[in-house]
Amino acid sequence: MLKEWVKEERPDDQELTERLEKARQALAVRQIQIKEKNLPVLVVIDGWGAAGKGSVLGRIIKNLDPRFFNVETLKSPTEEDLRKPFLYRYFVKIPKAGKISFFDGSWMSDVTMAKLMDEVSDKQYKEYLTSIKRFERQLNDNGYLVVKFFFHIDEKTQKKRIKDLESNDTTKWRVSDKDKWQNKHYDKCMDVYDEYIDATNQFVAPWYFIDSSSKKWAELQMSEILISSIDTALENAEMHQKAPLLQNTFPLKKIPHLADIPLDKTMTEEEYRTELDKLQKRLGELHNALYHKKIPVIIAYEGWDAAGKGGNIKRIAAALDPRGYEVHPIASPEPAEKARHYLWRFWNRLPKDGHIAIFDRTWYGRVMVERLEGFCSENDWQRAYNEINEFEKELADWGAVIVKFWVQIDKDTQLARFTERQNTPEKQWKITDEDWRNREKWDLYEVAIDEMLQKTNTTYAPWHVLESNDKKYARIKALKTVIKAIEKKLD
Repeated sequence: MLKEWVKEERPDDQELTERLEKARQALAVRQIQIKEKNLPVLVVIDGWGAAGKGSVLGRIIKNLDPRFFNVETLKSPTEEDLRKPFLYRYFVKIPKAGKISFFDGSWMSDVTMAKLMDEVSDKQYKEYLTSIKRFERQLNDNGYLVVKFFFHIDEKTQKKRIKDLESNDTTKWRVSDKDKWQNKHYDKCMDVYDEYIDATNQFVAPWYFIDSSSKKWAELQMSEILISSIDTALENAEMHQKAPLLQNTFPLKKIPHLADIPLDKTMTEEEYRTELDKLQKRLGELHNALYHKKIPVIIAYEGWDAAGKGGNIKRIAAALDPRGYEVHPIASPEPAEKARHYLWRFWNRLPKDGHIAIFDRTWYGRVMVERLEGFCSENDWQRAYNEINEFEKELADWGAVIVKFWVQIDKDTQLARFTERQNTPEKQWKITDEDWRNREKWDLYEVAIDEMLQKTNTTYAPWHVLESNDKKYARIKALKTVIKAIEKKLD
């Protein structure tokens, strides 16, 4: 695709100057429209070293309101980045609604350089491409405008610019070893860039090539493409609510409906104490092994109100080194979280490798409470099954142990626990009017939960139902399940 690109004819100086002035004014107007329409815009700027990406970006933003854009310079990943999933450092930097984020460098640079340096296998490289395409498509489906630019210059021009920059003490710092290596291996790089661009050129996030033979011409090209892309996105602002529902391509396991799961399992206090001590000791040993082998663990809890999630989490956490885990109680999203992709706040809470993250409520709120309370459109929650499977696949490919619990009780048990909480002063903080309102929608929630379990019970991130009419039984089963999953990973 890059190799076949035919440059647009550069206008004469007078036309260029006139169009550029018009484009600068128009882009400033579009920025206000973006803010008013709450459109999040992600602009990716990549390309050859010494192609003038930074200079042109500086010219672009000079005429914009700095309150409503930010520039992210994505250099080599830090040690912290490398301890997180591949997409982590990109996902956490996506813009909120109404703002523009300019990415100086991108996932393209990281992946193609790894390919050029033979740091990834062909299989891993293809997996990265799949992850990138999913990431960009998810952003588009959730209302983001993604515009990707590749700044192109020929080998001779790049070599001259590198030489000119190095000859000046005030600019030589701008030339990196990567830039020089790139020029020395120009043809090899061209092959990899061409392959990458061809593989990731999607309708929802197309590539645009910029002839960067001159700064003013490059600025004009980039400005006019941005204006056109923003206009189209603003016209189609509601279209993301009707994004196509993709067919599931992930391996699923059968799981019974909640109504078919017996809840009569129980155990004595003596059995419970004996098992609890033994299992907590074993989990503590495994936590040390996880840390040394840098294996991350994600434990996700969902369940009925008053089902015993808190007590269950407490018994898991009691076995762990407090320096190596964190519990995330998930409530309604904060304004900054609402203004971004709904998975953004969970990407921000992922553990480092070797650590454990425990989620008290999760990303599955999208297909339960948000679905039933009307906090998102029907298309949003229907898409979410596939988006969540993709998210968890990223975690599994990263090497994480994923344990998902649904804590199950019957309706009578919930009523008894609600009543006890309401009548016990020290427990009254646990019961709210919202709990009673949710209880009135039990049947609707059960339908939604069954659909959630059926559509997201993947082989790499399966659900485990904890029969919690007897909390002691559920706690022991949870410990055994976590231990089994970790031991399987360590084998």
